[in-house]
Amino acid sequence: MATTASTTEVKNAIGQYLISKNVPPTQSWLRDFLPSIRLNTPIVALQKTALFRILCTDLRSSVSQASATVLPSDISAPEVKERRLDGAITVQVLDIEDIGHSRWSQFENLEAVERGEMTKGREIIRVADEETNTDPNHTATGETSSGPHKLLLQDAKGTKVYAFEMEAVSGVGVQQLFIGAKLVLRDALVARGVVMLQVRSVEVLGGKVEAWDKKWRGERKEMLKRKAGMQEGEGG
Repeated sequence: MATTASTTEVKNAIGQYLISKNVPPTQSWLRDFLPSIRLNTPIVALQKTALFRILCTDLRSSVSQASATVLPSDISAPEVKERRLDGAITVQVLDIEDIGHSRWSQFENLEAVERGEMTKGREIIRVADEETNTDPNHTATGETSSGPHKLLLQDAKGTKVYAFEMEAVSGVGVQQLFIGAKLVLRDALVARGVVMLQVRSVEVLGGKVEAWDKKWRGERKEMLKRKAGMQEGEGG
């Protein structure tokens, strides 16, 4: 009969696994996590559960703030023409914008979704609820959301920086990426205070901070309307 691992063994196994995924947990997060699990559960399952849960937290309260795992404090300095981030740094998404489509068109798409409509070419069609959102790579217009995207990112220490998608990165999109999702930046290029996102320099870990995402999506239509310079009652 297999013996149950000790609390220390489980803690170490989970900690090392999360470090390998570039989300090194704080000791306080591990202490809070351990009472919620059964020690006789397979270690692999416990590691996956721990990863899922930490990806749904605020990095500032759950992940180590060691200097090697956070952004330089002056990363947004526009006077620095070009630099590269050393190693792997995990950040969370605070905002994402599809700058490849006008804000007005995105606003119209959201209204169409609310009416239960999608567009096919120039034709507006009604869709059943179960037929919507079957492909996360498509927007409400039925067209692929190709971006490019502009993101606001934050590290475990709270430092924020804007990032720009230089090429299409799998998993990055308004429909695919939740607010609070975690990304790993690897030796990423920073130009004039903006991180350049390229396939080779970013990994999407996923996750979501539920409260942040709900608030962002609830306010997104009004935000697009405001930024598009519209007034109440216009656009009819």
